[in-house]
Amino acid sequence: MRRAVALTFDDGFAALYEHALPVLLRHRLPATVFVVARTLVDDRPIDWIDPEPPAPQRALSGEQIRAMRELGIMFGSHSFAHHDLTSLTEDECLRDLRRSREVLEEFLGEPTRVLAYPYGRHSAHVRRAAERAGFDFALALPERREAPGRFAVPRAGVYRGNGTTALRAKASPRYVAWRTGRLYSTVARLRRATAPAPSI
Repeated sequence: MRRAVALTFDDGFAALYEHALPVLLRHRLPATVFVVARTLVDDRPIDWIDPEPPAPQRALSGEQIRAMRELGIMFGSHSFAHHDLTSLTEDECLRDLRRSREVLEEFLGEPTRVLAYPYGRHSAHVRRAAERAGFDFALALPERREAPGRFAVPRAGVYRGNGTTALRAKASPRYVAWRTGRLYSTVARLRRATAPAPSI
C-alpha cells in the first residue's frame, strides 16, 4: 500500500492564492487551508508572526477563498484570533474555537469540522475545548513526545529554506518520532550552545 501525504497550510495568507495555488493545480494536489476566522470579519492586521516579516502579510480575501473552494481546496479553522490556546482557560478556548467554527460555517455554507491549533500547541484543556466546540479532529505540530489522537493529530512542519532532502525526511513516517525524541532535543541544544554570538 502506498503512503499518503496530506498537504496543509496554516494562517490563510494571500500568498497561497498567488503562489501555492498554481502549483497545486498544475500537479493536481489536494490541500487544506486553515484560516484564522477573524480575518473574515474585521481588518485586524496579521500580527502573530514571530519574528515579524520584512513586509506585511495579507490574509486571503473572501473572494480568493471562494475561488479556491471552487477549484477543490478545502478549508478548516485555525482558531478565531490566533492566540496560543495553551495560555487561555478552557472556557476562553471554547469561546474562541466555537466562534471560529461558526464564522467559517456561515461563510463557507458547510460544516467546518477540522481545526489546526495555532503554533501547533495544545494541552488537555485545549483538546477538551476543541471537542466541545464541535470539531471532529485537531492537528498539532508536536515538539516533544505526545500520544496521538483525534485531537492531537501530528504533522511535520515544512518551512522556507527546507530543500528536497529535508522534505524527503519530513515525509517519512518515522520523522515525527525522531523530531520529538531525545536525540533531536540533544542535537538542537548542542547546536544552540555552540552557535556563534550575533554580531552587534
